[in-house]
Parts: sequence; structure tokens; C-alpha cells
Amino acid sequence: MIDSLTKNKDKGRRTGHLFVVSAPSGAGKTTLCDAVRKHLPQLVYSVSSTTRSPREGEREGIDYFFVTVEAFEKGINAGQWVEWAKVYDNYYGTSVWFIEDQLKEGRDVLLDIDVQGAGQIVQRYPDAITIFIMAPSLDTLRRRLNERGLDSANVIGKRMCNAENEIACRPMYRYTVVNDHLKTAITHFVSILKGEAK
Repeated sequence: MIDSLTKNKDKGRRTGHLFVVSAPSGAGKTTLCDAVRKHLPQLVYSVSSTTRSPREGEREGIDYFFVTVEAFEKGINAGQWVEWAKVYDNYYGTSVWFIEDQLKEGRDVLLDIDVQGAGQIVQRYPDAITIFIMAPSLDTLRRRLNERGLDSANVIGKRMCNAENEIACRPMYRYTVVNDHLKTAITHFVSILKGEAK
């Protein structure tokens, strides 16, 4: 169980596990990550920083840390980001100090990042447990993106093109969760984390 993992091992604190989750837009990654955090409340969710504007309902420090382009680029030069990428004209990144501090304290960390970022994470943390979430088909993915009503047709077209490229990277992930039926996908996702954290 995750809640037993912060106990000392061999009289010393164990190093936490790093779980890296990626998915094409519309595959349900955020929904699944929110669900798994309810099942495993001791799991630390890494909040990324971004230069994009907040969407309706998003909260500073909960969904993202919203920063300026200037601040983000200064962070790149200072080595502040363990991974970063520019996606759809916006920067996204994860603080190296946050990850290191949590792992050293023996806490298990869940990273919700894109394929570019996952590749950077695996280079630095080769033992990271990688999980790819995908919709059952590209048609389902397109329908979900349309139903969200968040993006223009042009942006959805870009997201679909990007999705095909991301799906091609699936072999670099240790696990795949197909989000067809939400309850089944959540059960599969939770079982992966519990199994790896033993």
C-alpha cells in the first residue's frame, strides 16, 4: 500500500518512487490522475509551472503555477526545471528542487507531463515508472476534444496531429492504460501504482 511507504527501511528513509504519466490531449489524463489521488491520498502530485493563461476554474498552486515567459526563461538558464517543453506556444516545466526534496523524504510523486517532458525525466531518473494513457481510438479522442468545447477547430486539428506523434512514443512507457470505461481505467491505474510501490 502507498500509505506504508513512508516508513523507514533498514533504519533509513527509503527513496520515493517517481510515477510519470503522459497522454494525448483528451485521453482523460487529468480525470484519471484526480481519481488516483483520491484513492491514494499520500501520493504527492507535482504541480507544473506554465506560461499559459489560467483556464476557467484553474487555481494557482493547485492546477499549475502560472508564471511569466521572462521568469520561466530565467529558470531555464538557472537549471530550475527538471524537465521543460514549449507546447502550443507556451512553456511548461517541473521544478527540480521540488522533485528531489519529495523523493529524498521518501514520498511517492506523481508527474503529469507530456511526452517531451517524460523523455527528459527518464534520462535523469531511469527508474521512473512511466504510464501512458490513451483513448480507445483516434475517433474517440477527436470526439472528446470537440465535446470539451475548449479549443477551436484549428487547435483541435493540431492536437490530433500531435496525438498521433505521442502515441508513436508509447513503447518508451512501461505501462499503458486505455481509458475506454473510466471505472476500469481507474482500477488499472491504481493497481499499477500499488504494485510498483510495494
